[in-house]
Amino acid sequence: MFSSLPLVERIDDAAFDRAVARLRADLLDAQYSLLEQANRSVVVLIAGVAGAGKGELVNRLNEWMDPRHIRTSAFGKRDEAERLRPHMWRYWQSLPARGRTSIIFEGWYSEAIQARVARRIKRPAFWHTLHAIQRFERMLAMEGTLVLKFWLHLDADTQHARFKSLERDAARRWHVTPGDWREHRRHARVCKVAEEAIGLSDTPHAPWFLIDASDNRHSELEVGRKLLHALRHALDGKTVRPATALPPAFVPCEAPSSSSSVRAGKAMTKAAYEPELERLQGRLNLLLRRPEFVDRSLAVVFEGMDAAGKGGAIRRITHALDARHYRVYPVAAPSEHEKRYPWLWRFWRDVPRDGRIAMFDRSWYGRVLVERVEGFAGEADWSRAYDEINALEQEWTEHGVIVCKFWLEVSADEQLRRFNERSRTRFKRFKITPEDWRNREKWHLYEPAVQDMLARTHTEVAPWSVIQADDKYRARLSILQALCARLEAELR
Repeated sequence: MFSSLPLVERIDDAAFDRAVARLRADLLDAQYSLLEQANRSVVVLIAGVAGAGKGELVNRLNEWMDPRHIRTSAFGKRDEAERLRPHMWRYWQSLPARGRTSIIFEGWYSEAIQARVARRIKRPAFWHTLHAIQRFERMLAMEGTLVLKFWLHLDADTQHARFKSLERDAARRWHVTPGDWREHRRHARVCKVAEEAIGLSDTPHAPWFLIDASDNRHSELEVGRKLLHALRHALDGKTVRPATALPPAFVPCEAPSSSSSVRAGKAMTKAAYEPELERLQGRLNLLLRRPEFVDRSLAVVFEGMDAAGKGGAIRRITHALDARHYRVYPVAAPSEHEKRYPWLWRFWRDVPRDGRIAMFDRSWYGRVLVERVEGFAGEADWSRAYDEINALEQEWTEHGVIVCKFWLEVSADEQLRRFNERSRTRFKRFKITPEDWRNREKWHLYEPAVQDMLARTHTEVAPWSVIQADDKYRARLSILQALCARLEAELR
């Protein structure tokens, strides 16, 4: 692959200056057109061997374009905040809003390649990582992001000569580090692993461009021209989108049975409820204080029809927790700012760090429920969301996040009773809105959406618990019981 790169033709100063003047003007025009349209974003990933001029190239792109509309992110060794969250969390934070560009320096491929080169991971784990990256890039492309990946290459002899030349220059010798020489000694293995990664992840919607970096001027012009060509195609609406879906990351389990036909008998009394509630809250508190939870985290998802009791269930959980260790996220329609990013971006922002708890009052499942029913997402978008949700939850659980999902099942009659009660009770009036009444009229549309959601996202790593919620007392106890049982199984 790398041995077949064409020979580089040297360019003189005058020709280089003329080429840069034209290219810079064209890039700025394309960048501002992208900003004005604001319907897609651009991710430029810069990777390659040590000494290939990656840093100089990133600086050059920021010089040629308007850096106010470019976010440049460099990734090296993980800091504490990054180590305490799932693998891809830090890369989600670097994604650009629509109309803007992100330049990713040493991104998700470099980390995987270096881990494989150093033999910290074996080939199956390497391929698993590449497969997860493929899903990530496919999601970006489906969301309208232009993904361009550049590998800057030097052969071993040219790399060695460049390092020696830099070391002889007193003003520039700081560019060469012991780590660079260590990578030079592993040059053959770096190339072998990189060729494998590029071969497995080169797709029409997220292509790789191999650049001979033996001459910095040549590599800078090549990258700039390819970026300009891709920007112009995107502005003309010619961007390639994935044609077919990837195979599922894993097959969902058999869907949990709905309890809609199972109604509680006599309502539970407060006298029976309160001591059991206190017992389960104490059990939950002790579980989350176990030493094993320090390296884990908990994400609790609540979904259900309006007035199903999600807020009340969350409050009974928080009463058992240390307020310093949890956050509750009430999820509403995305804001205008959030709409400018890939749809899962706002949820990746809130993934809990190790030792912490996040509770979601509604969640990412809005894409396949309210957005599906209300037509806010097209069928193509909500149909692919099932696999994207499964991938998100898989990545979270691989890091150690315990994902507990509850669907609160309430009957239409009970919902109506609660709506009327809220309307009559002064301190509950804020809970009932015209939107709630309008949603109730679409009950028949929500039922198949709920069944599809349970069937396609009930997985071994992130199963659903369907809770019969007509009796609030029993529902809250059932949730606490299920949560404790899950934690006990995970923290063995």
